[in-house]
Amino acid sequence: MTRHSPHILRESQPLRLGISRCLLGEPVRYDGGHKRDQFLVDILGKHVEWVPVCPEVEAGFGTPRESMRLVDDLAEPRLITIRSSNDNTNVMRRYAKTRLQDLRSLNLSGYVFKKDSPSCGAQRVRVYTREGHRLGNGKGIFANAFQHMFPLIPIEEEDRLQDERLRENFIERVFGYHRWQSHTMNGRLSKRALVSFHTSQKYLLLAHSRHHYQKLGQLLANAQPCTPRQLATLYGQLFMEGLAVKTTVRKHRNVLQHLAGLLKRQLNEIARAELHEVIHDYHRGLVPLNVPITLIRHYVKIFAIPYLQDQTYLNPHPKELLLRNQV
Repeated sequence: MTRHSPHILRESQPLRLGISRCLLGEPVRYDGGHKRDQFLVDILGKHVEWVPVCPEVEAGFGTPRESMRLVDDLAEPRLITIRSSNDNTNVMRRYAKTRLQDLRSLNLSGYVFKKDSPSCGAQRVRVYTREGHRLGNGKGIFANAFQHMFPLIPIEEEDRLQDERLRENFIERVFGYHRWQSHTMNGRLSKRALVSFHTSQKYLLLAHSRHHYQKLGQLLANAQPCTPRQLATLYGQLFMEGLAVKTTVRKHRNVLQHLAGLLKRQLNEIARAELHEVIHDYHRGLVPLNVPITLIRHYVKIFAIPYLQDQTYLNPHPKELLLRNQV
């Protein structure tokens, strides 16, 4: 009988990500152009199912179209065309309300937005006065509505994914949220099932936030007043909050040393010394994280240690994404 780790998802649950259509190379920008992103299309695209969205085209503004910008208020800006001063705010808001209901049924695990867009920019979108003076930064109208409706879904802008650490954090959150979705959608809401899920996520959480790992443990230990659905919801909120905390070399080193300690009975003196040397080399910046991880996975496979085989930390995302290969 083949053993399946709890973080391997069924084929009936595809990992779907929303994305601004121009990032896939579609000519939907105001000037009829696109902003095709190679990493998203050629690399990440092999492992996810994209759900393309262009609010401005789908709201009926056409391509090409007069460019627009956000004006008047940082928190609740208006969407105004630059040359003719037409106010398209209400049209965009009505569109967003309908489109977001459609997206809810698709169970998205993340979203990549186009930076600076008055509809899709998720942060730092320039807001102006009616006279054209800059007020400060806000959020695109559609992106802002998305975040309000789906506060747990990981989002990012395409330019920030050029940063290796931000890219890895986003991908880890995406796959983490997908695991959580699949767990809850499959109806595994009992406390026992949640404890099993929590156990499999232990070292991934510790690499992000020991505080959140401990809070989640306390939540499960004091779960009696909650219904299974309430407990699952509270767990999901804390779980995603924990994964949003950035990892560090020091956190990874601590996790690696803990894993090495769990292997010490299986390894001889030479193998133990080699593993500790590789972890030390990683800590010194001489080798990427994937080197000690690969060695630990090798030993876990040889000695068939169930507890470690089930740890998501050792396989949090497809290795083809090369997210742990940078020194």
